[in-house]
Amino acid sequence: MDKDLAAAIDYTLLKPETTKKDIERLCKEAIQYGFCGVCVPPYMLATAKQLLKNNNTRLITVIGFPMGYSATNTKAEETKKAINDGADEVDMVVNVSALKSGNLSYVKDDIQSITTLCRLHSKVVKIIIETTLLTPEEIAKVCEICADAKVDFVKTSTGFFGNGADIETIKLLRSLLPKGIKIKASGGIRTREQAVALIKAGAARIGTSAAVDILEKK
Repeated sequence: MDKDLAAAIDYTLLKPETTKKDIERLCKEAIQYGFCGVCVPPYMLATAKQLLKNNNTRLITVIGFPMGYSATNTKAEETKKAINDGADEVDMVVNVSALKSGNLSYVKDDIQSITTLCRLHSKVVKIIIETTLLTPEEIAKVCEICADAKVDFVKTSTGFFGNGADIETIKLLRSLLPKGIKIKASGGIRTREQAVALIKAGAARIGTSAAVDILEKK
């Protein structure tokens, strides 16, 4: 189970005070434990890319993070830069402000633009919908948009707001999304029990900064 669990984890470090030394440790531990990938700030992509050279660990970064209300063209430029710097996957924050304002056409364009850009470069796209800030109706609307855009993953949260991932939310997302779209649970995941329960509920990936503790503390 340890190997399978590790292979489902995106080892994450997105604090604003993150240093090169922190990224070196993150990448070293990701290789050691066999985590699926590392999720790092855009500024640290080139550093992480070099550290993961000749390794299968996925390189992941965030777009429009953590607020999500950057203009779509700004997110597109961020995505292009991230791809050029070696990102295999991008986790883009949905525009919650536009969603709550009822501007669904903007939300659709925002998600579709980044998804299309990632498709052109054969990169994985995850859409962070910040579930703790949304009503069930809003979650349903954004999941419908993600389904139409054919994104790779819907991700629960940035981890910066609210409680993050829980079993009920994962089950709700799984009921709303087609089977072809996977779910990434992220936000407040600190224990093995949490991680395993979220995977059983339907999550395909776990985003956490506590990855080593999750594997070590049984």
